[in-house]
Amino acid sequence: QGQEKLSCKLKKENGTHMVLCELGNPMKAGAQITVDMELSVSGLEDMGDTITFQLQLQSKNSPSSANASVKVMVPVEAQAEMDLRGNSLPATTVLPVSWQRVEDSRRQEDHGIKVEHVYQLHNKGPSTVSGVTLHLAVPNQLGGRFLLYLLELGTEGGMRCDDPPGLNPMQV
Repeated sequence: QGQEKLSCKLKKENGTHMVLCELGNPMKAGAQITVDMELSVSGLEDMGDTITFQLQLQSKNSPSSANASVKVMVPVEAQAEMDLRGNSLPATTVLPVSWQRVEDSRRQEDHGIKVEHVYQLHNKGPSTVSGVTLHLAVPNQLGGRFLLYLLELGTEGGMRCDDPPGLNPMQV
């Protein structure tokens, strides 16, 4: 009928964390109660897709089979918001009208102005992430001619990057 706050305490026994709540003493015979509990559990990144709670109702009266425990499996879903930021250095590039590309040259400056594109992938949380794959499409040709000539790819922070096909084909 009415709602009451439970008095609960955390107990650790044999590496197991338990929450003990006093539901009422004495409790009338045949009483039915509903208990809503909100638990905050940390460190779920490596728990898989479910966490299991073992619930048991115990009476201080004579033991009975009604004291059996029940397993409750709760689905776990990690949430993380990713943010991709990018910059080009320099931000603006203009080739002089008189500039001509030098065929078969292996010098960078004979193929245009160097522009470095830097991308940063940020995890805005709240969960940690792993196994993220970023596919980045770069338009390197237009009308059969080089628009951007890709020289190299590099990463920082322990990430792995696969070289795209056609990376530095003239070995500049």
